[in-house]
Amino acid sequence: MEVREELNSRSIVRADSQGLTVRSAGLVRRGLRDLARDSNWLIKKVFAGRSAQVAISDKGNVCAIPNSTFGAPPRLILFDIEMNVPMMALSVPSELPKVAENLPTAFAWSPGSRYLVAASELWRERALHIFDLHSKMLLGTFGEFTTFPARLEWSTTGAYFAAASAGGKRASLRLWTAVRDAIPFPSLPTHEMGLPDWFERQTYEAEFGEEGAFSGYGRTAFSPDGKTLASVVEIRGDWADDSIVLVDAATLAKKNVFHAQGHVTDVAWTPDSSQIVYCASGQAYRLDVNTLTSEPLPFGAEFCACHPHLPLCLCFSSWLKNSAKGRLFIADLSTQNVFDEHAAENIAHLRWSSDGSKAYAVTSNGMAYIYEPSLI
Repeated sequence: MEVREELNSRSIVRADSQGLTVRSAGLVRRGLRDLARDSNWLIKKVFAGRSAQVAISDKGNVCAIPNSTFGAPPRLILFDIEMNVPMMALSVPSELPKVAENLPTAFAWSPGSRYLVAASELWRERALHIFDLHSKMLLGTFGEFTTFPARLEWSTTGAYFAAASAGGKRASLRLWTAVRDAIPFPSLPTHEMGLPDWFERQTYEAEFGEEGAFSGYGRTAFSPDGKTLASVVEIRGDWADDSIVLVDAATLAKKNVFHAQGHVTDVAWTPDSSQIVYCASGQAYRLDVNTLTSEPLPFGAEFCACHPHLPLCLCFSSWLKNSAKGRLFIADLSTQNVFDEHAAENIAHLRWSSDGSKAYAVTSNGMAYIYEPSLI
């Protein structure tokens, strides 16, 4: 018969300290780090050299192809922003022995950061390469191209993948539908869109040549609910006005078109999929996708990334008044107030973590900025 000794509720009982130690270790480390800074931004050097393109995952990893300082061919390398260390180098069988810098490159992380799709002029095969980062290997290729896809985008739900390219009459917006247990994607896209049938030149061809003509597709973003794809229709010319086309994410059927003012450099959806924050000619705007009404926001920006749950937007402006540098900052879309600014320059990509607790920005020279507020 089991005998249990009843303890007085006021008595002091010795407890195992291991659990408490494990749980508190992370808090102690963060507390010491917070005491050593007076800002919500942490700055780290992630990689040496320069990479024409970088992409940050929702887990805080970054992929880049930094130029080699020893004359060796550049390689695709993954880095951990938090740990500030390289994770792995990914190998492609058809790599070319090139050492040229700033060759076209494009990346897209899958939700959860397991898969990475990449394209680079460093590789002999002109196709999209997909890597499984769990097995640390190249799974295969799909989507052969003649015109390089400058923008790659994976939907938040993981159901769709899009590749947008410039190239004028050869430009395309291609869409793949993910099939369960079928990675990589099929070779041919599920749907494809070339020159939009609704497009009209902004100038007379005889007078201005290619000015005002269709240039191709630029920044592209899926809505958080996975129903709509927004893509920038770029127009040739320094003074041309781009458009944002909204299409069905499953079929690329046109839903609507918004004609912006100036060249659109970035688009980001708000968490409820009802609005788009976009940047055009250095100014930030907010677009209601149902009414197609746009309003200028009281700040400038070239890049933007909306928080996954809250009405917050991470922004970068390359020009700051009375300074040669630009700035990273957070904007409250409800009050339109700007806070937590930090000087920065040469930002190549920015995004929030999947849970929204942190935000990341990385420069083309490998400098990383981590936004980690105490409460969010």
